[in-house]
Amino acid sequence: MSLPSSSLRRRAAAAVSLAAAAALALTGCGGQGEKAAGDTKAGSGGDKKAVAQGGKEFADAAAKTAAFGTTAPAGRFPRTVTHAMGTTELKAAPKRVVVLDVGELDNVVSLGMQPVGYAPSEGDEGIPDYLKKDAGEPKSVGTINNLNLEAINALKPDLILGSQLRAADKYDALSKIAPTVFSIRPGFPWKENYLLNAAALDKTAEAKAKLAAYQAKAAKLGADIGETKPTVTMLRYMPGKTRLYAGASFIGTILKDSGIPRPQNQQAEDLAVEISPERMDEAAADWIFTGVYGPKDKTKRDSAEGNPLWKGLDAVKQGRAKDVPDETWYLGLGVTAADKVLDDLRGFLAR
Repeated sequence: MSLPSSSLRRRAAAAVSLAAAAALALTGCGGQGEKAAGDTKAGSGGDKKAVAQGGKEFADAAAKTAAFGTTAPAGRFPRTVTHAMGTTELKAAPKRVVVLDVGELDNVVSLGMQPVGYAPSEGDEGIPDYLKKDAGEPKSVGTINNLNLEAINALKPDLILGSQLRAADKYDALSKIAPTVFSIRPGFPWKENYLLNAAALDKTAEAKAKLAAYQAKAAKLGADIGETKPTVTMLRYMPGKTRLYAGASFIGTILKDSGIPRPQNQQAEDLAVEISPERMDEAAADWIFTGVYGPKDKTKRDSAEGNPLWKGLDAVKQGRAKDVPDETWYLGLGVTAADKVLDDLRGFLAR
């Protein structure tokens, strides 16, 4: 039996409050992990910081990030960039960039640059498939939670892009290697983070054009779906947890930009709400899009989808529960991934 929506909201709020407290203890900066609204590769070491944050934390981060960047006109160097850790001076346009997470990787590659160094998530084999064609061959500089400072230094970078959440304790050391610019958290707010990275790279005009094209594409998708739009649930299986992704997640912002509605219990401005196999009825929607991180046998997918509550969902019975690529829908965190998600959504919803 489905729980009343008020009960779901209370349960979600309790989970969020506990998670937020855990995040404060873990990060010392009130940050949100899980690649921030898009996630780190859950189940890896990065997931130690994976929490569902409440709407106020997201709103505060968005407001602060909107004020980051530079007042220098295009082509003007030296320039000073304001970011999560203060200000950084760049004496010349960067050419050798090291990125410390997949969001920064997507951002840099989308702006026509190939980074010299990249830190993937724990358990990741390297460059995400959707970026391989354009990313070049950046050298490994450790992982998002175990940075190899010697490897970074050996690459002689002239810019390092990362986040306060991931590497605040390494910021001073990184700044001694090269000018370093940090967002508050990786992946959220992903558009503002993109503009921050672009400001450091002197590619603000290009980034704004990419975002405008994305917004237009999202709006066109919404219009083509029609006035009566189906509700969508974003469900993700990870080692040790199952989540319904909410409004402040990376995929949540894409659905919002497309005007695609969410079920009532998933409309909060949070990252996600965790559910158990015994609560699969809470995933009810017209369409269910499922991502899986890690080996399927390490998640609770089998028990969740063997549950009569899952089998009884209309979307399941009518063939509208679909697997989607985890690396773009949940891990992408940039405009390139967002563009691919829009293509996938069109294929499902705008036939």
